[in-house]
Amino acid sequence: MVPDPDTPICSAKGCRAAAVWVLAWNNPKIHTPERRKTWLACEEHREHLSQFLGVRGFLKDVVRFEEWRAPEGA
Repeated sequence: MVPDPDTPICSAKGCRAAAVWVLAWNNPKIHTPERRKTWLACEEHREHLSQFLGVRGFLKDVVRFEEWRAPEGA
């Protein structure tokens, strides 16, 4: 099955499920404080991806996909 190119896909390795969450993160060693990178997550992988970013101190926000608004200038 080929995923719909208009449907955002979970960022977890090997996952092809539709994304439900946006995980906004920033690596302070290489990004300016206002910069936000994003990973997408399905329900199943939200906690795992959040923990991965969180233990590194990178996770800034977790927002439902339909509520996500990219910061100005992103």
